[in-house]
Amino acid sequence: MKRIVFTGGGTAGHVTPNIALISKLQEKDYDIHYIGSYQGIERELIEKLGIPYYGIASGKLRRYFDVRNFSDPFRVWKGYREARKLIKKLRPDLVFSKGGFVSVPVVIAAKRCKVPAIIHESDMTPGLANKLAIPSAAKVCANFPETVQYLPQGKAVLTGTPIRKELFAGNRIRGLEFCGFHSGLPVLLIVGGSTGSAVVNEAVRNLLPTLLKRFQVVHLCGKGKTDSSYNNVEGYVQYEYISAELSDLFAAADLVISRAGANAICELLALRKPMILVPLSAAASRGDQILNAESFERQGFSYLIKEEDLTNETLLAGVNYVFEHKDDYISVMKKSVLSDATETIVKLMEEVMEEKKNKTV
Repeated sequence: MKRIVFTGGGTAGHVTPNIALISKLQEKDYDIHYIGSYQGIERELIEKLGIPYYGIASGKLRRYFDVRNFSDPFRVWKGYREARKLIKKLRPDLVFSKGGFVSVPVVIAAKRCKVPAIIHESDMTPGLANKLAIPSAAKVCANFPETVQYLPQGKAVLTGTPIRKELFAGNRIRGLEFCGFHSGLPVLLIVGGSTGSAVVNEAVRNLLPTLLKRFQVVHLCGKGKTDSSYNNVEGYVQYEYISAELSDLFAAADLVISRAGANAICELLALRKPMILVPLSAAASRGDQILNAESFERQGFSYLIKEEDLTNETLLAGVNYVFEHKDDYISVMKKSVLSDATETIVKLMEEVMEEKKNKTV
């Protein structure tokens, strides 16, 4: 039985694509193990699946001054020694990394132990952790065609992002019933991420009287961002965040307004959901969401409204345009090579492991 060690953590976005791959690989009887940080979010998510989990020390490498910059390199070095010991013990056929700083020592240790590693980069340009790990990787999976230019020749593979299989199991009727909606009007879903977006929330609520003439609206506002004054508005429901029922809400949605995190928009692409993207501004991020959204707009998958351009008028214009052209967006998304990422990456894993086997024979 072939063994694969996964790594990645720090945020759910560094774990959920791994979970999608793990599910597929378990169907093929692979032996799966996971290396993450001692108490990161990845530990909770992975241990729920019954996957053997190993914690290592993890330090964040920052581009800005912070007193922890003096101590974290020692944590990274400790993490590397722990990862190398684990890889020697587990003797995997492959390491797969979704990124995050905990993954850097694991990928470097894999190379030192002559175990091939595959890295997945979600955003348009590689983050610092992946930049450090890429020299030790055999292959680097990319979400966007534009990303290939930033990666070493011969290592880059355009794959898209693995999608959790439960998202494809949603039921429109269950979604409508969960929200108390009927089938007579289309559904507009607003997704602001786990923390929500005050800017998007405000724009949507300002437009509610107009939107509700054409749509039923389900609004995922983010933690602490619901507004009780809208609790009894007919055709409008709001939640901080939805987990178990999310696939049903996606199934019920005819149109989605979303931030532009790479995993989120790749899920919408795979589900063929016409989308309006409002990326996090460059002032509040390294600008990766803007690049993600611009790429999706170029490829014909989405409609882009930059945060600084978001007004009642621009949002309403976007909603009307995308809904009127939703069939065109769906048609383009169906032709995308990025929407079957799980199968593509599993095949790549098998090719890399076969290549390793042939070299050792």
